[in-house]
Amino acid sequence: MKKFLFITVSILLNNLLLSQSDTLKTTLSEVVVTANRTQTPYYSLASSVTIITAEEISKKHYNSVVEVLREVPGLIIVQQGGYGKIANLFMRGANSNHTLVFIDGFKVNDASSPNNAFDFSILNIDDIEKIEIVRGPQSTLYGSDAIAGVINFITKGSQKKKYYSLSIEGGTHSFYKGNLSFQGNYKLIDYYLSASGTGSKGISASNAKYGNNETDGFNNNAITSKINLNLLSNLKLNFMYKYSKLKTDLDQNEKQGDDPNFKYDVEEQIFKSQLTSNLFDNKWEQFFSASYFKRLSNANDETDDIRPFTSSSSNNHAERIKFDWQNNFNFIKNNLITLGIETELEKANTSYKSNSEWGPYESIFPEKSIRTTGLYLQDQLNFSNSLFASVGFRIDKNEKYGTVTTFRIAPAYYLNSTNTKIKASYGTGFKAPSLFNLYDPLFGNPELKPEKSKGWELGIEQFFINGKISLGITYFNLDLEDMFGYDANYKTINIAKAASKGFEFYSTLTNINGLFINANYTYNYTKDKYEGSVDFNKPLLRRPEHQFYLYLGYQINDEITFNTSLKYVGKRDDKDFSFYPAKRITMSDYSIVNLSLTYKLFSYLEIYGRVENLFNKDYEEVLYYGTLGRTFYIGCNVKL
Repeated sequence: MKKFLFITVSILLNNLLLSQSDTLKTTLSEVVVTANRTQTPYYSLASSVTIITAEEISKKHYNSVVEVLREVPGLIIVQQGGYGKIANLFMRGANSNHTLVFIDGFKVNDASSPNNAFDFSILNIDDIEKIEIVRGPQSTLYGSDAIAGVINFITKGSQKKKYYSLSIEGGTHSFYKGNLSFQGNYKLIDYYLSASGTGSKGISASNAKYGNNETDGFNNNAITSKINLNLLSNLKLNFMYKYSKLKTDLDQNEKQGDDPNFKYDVEEQIFKSQLTSNLFDNKWEQFFSASYFKRLSNANDETDDIRPFTSSSSNNHAERIKFDWQNNFNFIKNNLITLGIETELEKANTSYKSNSEWGPYESIFPEKSIRTTGLYLQDQLNFSNSLFASVGFRIDKNEKYGTVTTFRIAPAYYLNSTNTKIKASYGTGFKAPSLFNLYDPLFGNPELKPEKSKGWELGIEQFFINGKISLGITYFNLDLEDMFGYDANYKTINIAKAASKGFEFYSTLTNINGLFINANYTYNYTKDKYEGSVDFNKPLLRRPEHQFYLYLGYQINDEITFNTSLKYVGKRDDKDFSFYPAKRITMSDYSIVNLSLTYKLFSYLEIYGRVENLFNKDYEEVLYYGTLGRTFYIGCNVKL
């Protein structure tokens, strides 16, 4: 019987493989920009890439970017108290500040924070056209902060199709979300405008099960606008402006953390212009861009009945100005050469004042600035449209810490006979010390050098039925050294080391008789390798070894679509800082189930309902911080 089953399965697999033709490459030719800074078809990429489109986001009715990123293999994202609260992401076990974040190719990591990390809570989801996540060191093309990988949020406005869109949603805890957008063109001008607002009365940011009953609400408003000028057939000029403002209530990071007047406000603005030209029959493509980013944040906590002796005030101001000139040369057959130069100026100043039972404290970080200039070169090779390789190196010159060189090689081999892709990559990355690390009067050290990483991966992907079924597995290994730590006088120094390794597995089934399946599993083993640390040889905090995601969607007919998902997060360690020294805690694993149902009344109108945390699971992502229980939402979308 076993022999019969083996022969039957072998015959079926063989027929599946042989029945596929070269047309599969057309199916897998979705363009990815972030992996190589050029439009590259997915089937030729060696990088581990996840693409999430606006269609997927809309189909699953996500309310925040945080929800979207939870389904990606290799990522763990934690939020301190539900919607609108501080959200940090760990990619392949690296620190939250080791992932470089872009909006339309412009860096938005916070230059005023001590570690240049990005807080994902402020991002608006309604204006996103596509998210490209590239895992593994990417400093060769992108410079600092790309130690573990890159996430690029590409906003809408690139399509010429005219439309008007309105969406409204309401739900548990007085949640609301609305968006109005339109897109069109007039003669040589394409335009896009989106305005959105999201908010809620919220839950207690500190977990209510410890007696914290004061709710912590939020509201988040955003505007995105784009104008594209088609000056000539080979010359285009684009402008983008994005404004975001988040106001949210916070609690303290302790068991009884209720704080009724602890408020946090963030305001971000992005201005970007880009000139694109194509010369010599598209053999020389140029991009010249100029960008400006401004971020203002403040956190204020006044005395109150619960904390009559505690107050604090924190104000941060960051700016980033960047110029980038990229050239893509296609003069040599089967070689796409990318050569670029970019220069970036970062500025920041911060102030922090507090009062407590231990007395007043003040830390003022006066405005400082630093410039970094990078030169990058990459060659994408194509041999017989089966063997592909990206080879590149980069030199970054910083006016404070000197020169850093990084490189990367990433080959991929596509077997046309079986529609199998074998991929590998090896690269180096670095993270520059932040302005705070360098210049803070108490913790800063102007002699700091960048953190460094070395990473490699090896994987295989298999495609069936013209790409409607795919599966893949990738092993990864990441070593971090010269990481920032502290000496006996609390000065920042290059001393720490860490390691992360594991594998990512995924499988997808796309629209077979209306059925959609996406499943992935990540095993991630991390270790603190700094011998002077109290956590030496222990796992890194808040990184689970195991996580699993399963999505099932079924289009019952032209009008009704059903979606459900399961997210499992394994045990991981955190620290209780109410003890001295801080006590290490193992947090329980948990599973969350979500459901949604969509009904299309007309071609232009759909209504939907959604249940999150169906079984009302009690869990924590960050020790002592609350999470949403069972919640209900209902909404509608109109598109004309």
